[in-house]
Amino acid sequence: MASIKESGISVNRITAGRRHPLARYAVLLLALGLLGFTYTLAAPTSERADAAIASGKADDVAEGKKLFEQSCSSCHGLNAEGVEDRGPSLVGVGAASVDFQVSSGRMPLANPGAQAPRKQPAPWVNDDTVRQLAAYVQSLGGGPTIPTAEQVDASKGDKAKGGELFRANCIQCHNFTGEGGALTQGKYAPPLYPASEKQIYEAMITGPQAMPVFNDSIITPEQKRDMIAYIVGVREQKDPGGADLGRIGPVTEGLVAWIVGLSLLSLAAIWITAKRRQAQ
Repeated sequence: MASIKESGISVNRITAGRRHPLARYAVLLLALGLLGFTYTLAAPTSERADAAIASGKADDVAEGKKLFEQSCSSCHGLNAEGVEDRGPSLVGVGAASVDFQVSSGRMPLANPGAQAPRKQPAPWVNDDTVRQLAAYVQSLGGGPTIPTAEQVDASKGDKAKGGELFRANCIQCHNFTGEGGALTQGKYAPPLYPASEKQIYEAMITGPQAMPVFNDSIITPEQKRDMIAYIVGVREQKDPGGADLGRIGPVTEGLVAWIVGLSLLSLAAIWITAKRRQAQ
């Protein structure tokens, strides 16, 4: 009897120690859920923004698609795949590119040419329509997102550091003070004075026209903000001496001085000659 009881106890212990066949799957699902939750909290802001645009703003995406079909599809295709000799594919360009191009009036493009000029935005363009159109394009293939207000806050940037970065990366095309300049094949680097802080940041991360892309591995978000602080500081400076002459530097100033000086000398010579003839 004792042996039967002991064996019964051991059988009960074995039975009690057995787990349900689905227990391991439940633990695995729980672990995956915790991992996904942790990643969501730790993910960079831009990645969270991508996810929000892709899944959390279906209304914006739907409205943006309607706007795209009405105003953009003739050049970029019904699915933003691009149209040969008319407009490139927009898959993967990101919301930042849309915000830059549309808010600055460069798109929709009225007259195709070597470069899309800055102009007054189209009548239908406002904060809501730009957001919706950007959300739709972002949903097609991701890409750079619209920067936050903190990222473009010039008051939080270092003008001195920004000036060093600007002179190292931008003056070849935009001049020392952002006045812009001519490029090849009818293109040009536009002046930076009309651009907002957000548009300057978006241009750096999207590389419009002939401009290269300065992603975060080349120029960090903090350095971009420093450059914005420098640009804002320069365009707010006054010119106590009079005309700024494009702020190109001593070459332009010397040329103006030479032309003005030579003209004055010529007028003086003519006046002296005329006076001598009258005296005779």
